[in-house]
Amino acid sequence: MTVPDASGLQALQARLGHTFKRPELLLRALTHRSHSADHYERLEFLGDAVLGLVVSTLLVQRLPRQSEGELSRVRANLVRQDALHRIALDLGLPDLVRLGDGEQRSGGRHRPSILADVVEAVLGAIYLDAGFEPAQAVARRWYDGVSLEPALDKDPKTALQEWLQGRRRALPQYEVRSILGEAHAQTFEVACCVDGTEPTVARGPSRRAAEQVAAALMLQRLQGNTVSLRPS
Repeated sequence: MTVPDASGLQALQARLGHTFKRPELLLRALTHRSHSADHYERLEFLGDAVLGLVVSTLLVQRLPRQSEGELSRVRANLVRQDALHRIALDLGLPDLVRLGDGEQRSGGRHRPSILADVVEAVLGAIYLDAGFEPAQAVARRWYDGVSLEPALDKDPKTALQEWLQGRRRALPQYEVRSILGEAHAQTFEVACCVDGTEPTVARGPSRRAAEQVAAALMLQRLQGNTVSLRPS
């Protein structure tokens, strides 16, 4: 497929809710580097920045009580590859992407990484075609019906990290204090260390399990304001 047919491009613009004044920008956004030297990568670079600003603004407006760490976590979920791949499928991009013969034969038309890149490139093209406001309107529609609330099932290490980030404190460090038992039935003793606070120590059947328990103990201590300072 060298050039998507006119009806396909018109249908895409209808789904986007934006009609291009400069249709060559849309064509470039749909063009992989394997197809042409005039490809989407610069538009992708621009679109990534536009999407980050749009999503950040959306989250600040809709989640007024969330910490910086929680907002960063939600934003990462909304702009990661699988989320953009879903948007690409909703827009019908697999049928419109222009690929070289080799990339086409290797299944590039349905490769999530390529389709995610094209989503960002299309947004970058809209920004160049019409400015920030139309690009923002298009991107915000992509997230209609998508839950913006932070997940409630955060593991203790993630919860502790976000608690510290929200207060601009250094991230925790984890130290293996000892490994007990035979190789087939080991117990790991791990310390969770936070600056200015006595470490918490926990044991578990794996290093990760012990770290999670130690992190949970540390978070409980910090949130309960029962912090014990190290002696100077």
